Order: sequence, then C-alpha cells, then structure tokens
Amino acid sequence: MPDNNSLDSIKETTISTNRIYEGRIINVREDTVELPNGKTAKREVIEHSSAVCIVPVDENGNVLLVRQFRIPTGGPLLEVPAGGVEDGEVSEEAVLRELQEEIGYTAGKLQHLSSFWVAPGWATEFMHAYLATELTPSRLDADEDENIQVVRLPFNDVISMFKTGEIQDGKTIASMLLAQPLLP
Repeated sequence: MPDNNSLDSIKETTISTNRIYEGRIINVREDTVELPNGKTAKREVIEHSSAVCIVPVDENGNVLLVRQFRIPTGGPLLEVPAGGVEDGEVSEEAVLRELQEEIGYTAGKLQHLSSFWVAPGWATEFMHAYLATELTPSRLDADEDENIQVVRLPFNDVISMFKTGEIQDGKTIASMLLAQPLLP
C-alpha cells in the first residue's frame, strides 16, 4: 500500500512548457504536468522575481506606509514599501534601495522577519519581509512609473486597520504581524 504522507504521492512532474508572454515585470507560461496517478494537467504560471517588503518603524513607533493606486483592485491600497530584487542584488540591498526610493529613508538596522510565497497556486514570486529601524532621511529617485503617497501611522493603528478592512494587502498584513512581537 502506498504511503499517502510521502512527497511522491503528491509530486507533479513538468512534461512541457509553453511560453505565452514575456514582459518587463512578469512572464506567463503554461506547464503540462504529469500527476502521480499518470494523468496530465495544465498549470498556468506567472513568473516574477523575488521581492522584498519592509516594515519601516521610526523612533516614535510610527510605521511609514505607501498609498498607491492598484489597477487590479480598482483603487488605492495602503501598503508597506516593497519592490523587486534586481539581478545580482541581495535582499538587504533591495530593502535599502526600496526604502530610499519609496519613502525617502534608509535604515540603520534591518531584521529579517520571514520569507514566503505570495501566491503559490499560480506565481513564482517569493517575498522576503524585513523590519527596518533607526531610520534616517536618504532619498533615491523613485521609479518613473510609481505614483505613491507616504503615510505615517502609529504601529497599533495599522494593526487595527486590518480588522476594519482599511488595509487589505496580504504582504502588509503578514509583515506587520511578523514585526509586532519584536516592537515595544
């Protein structure tokens, strides 16, 4: 009798890949996979680079968030700063770059909180979450296509905004909850 708890009982093997779209930020592919029972299935996959998200907390316990319009949601979202890890860059370098581009600060102290898949059912994006403290002003030019507002709010107010639906972004909710036990 096969062991239903073994990884082989759920492993899918990619038989072929069809590239559908190659873009600046994402690529789209359709994989044909063989299931453990011998049948085949299709898997649609969005390829995206690794990314970082940052919980920047100032000396007064405030979090610096960004508000930006998100076309897929049809409106603005309030989020922690985030962005892609560029080729040849390590996640800590991406954190410091994104902080400077999005909120105009750098951090004297970074603490890795966790790493997680953003949408593992259909995307390859792997997110690295950080807590950033000892903030000091330092600005890099923002990306040309970014249109964001910086919003400074008390940490506990942001946590409360999850329950009211004022904050609906998954990376923001996850990273803030990961940072919460580390702050006074």
